[in-house]
Amino acid sequence: MDHYKVLGLPRSASKEEIKEAFRKLAVKLHPDKHSHSPKAVRESTTLRFKQVSEAYQVLIDDRKRADYNFRSSRSHNYNANTSNYGHGYGYGYSATNYGGKYRRASSGGSGASSAFENVLRYVTTRAFLLNLSVAGAFLGGVVVVNRGWDALWKMHNSEKSFEETMRSLERSKVRKEKP
Repeated sequence: MDHYKVLGLPRSASKEEIKEAFRKLAVKLHPDKHSHSPKAVRESTTLRFKQVSEAYQVLIDDRKRADYNFRSSRSHNYNANTSNYGHGYGYGYSATNYGGKYRRASSGGSGASSAFENVLRYVTTRAFLLNLSVAGAFLGGVVVVNRGWDALWKMHNSEKSFEETMRSLERSKVRKEKP
């Protein structure tokens, strides 16, 4: 389903145009407006209303819209490369059937670029960035605490380093153990 076609908009539509198109279609297709219509009409308008709502939710959110545009452009490339006697099949699946499952058609590009795109898509997800920031805060905290302990040690033991103090403690233990 092409979200732009569902709303009757070009790909360059602004947020205001998306909102206006959705508002007009929502008023026209809302299930409450068709509650007294025949069952076939009700089901058809309800389905269309759901499609319009989904298209609006995707296109109004900048991140979702960018992801949709990226995926739909990739899907278009799949469809262009997929053919069976000159006819493309939708959604980037080839007509060749292997064991009852359709295989994904290749985009003709290298596997490295696809892997790079997948890594880039993962690295830019909100969950990854949140985990990265938490890990950074934790490591920063460890560094601050470690430096704090070092500063505290130096304030109370200005003449000796920690290693020298540990060696002198070991020597004193050895002396006490010898009768």
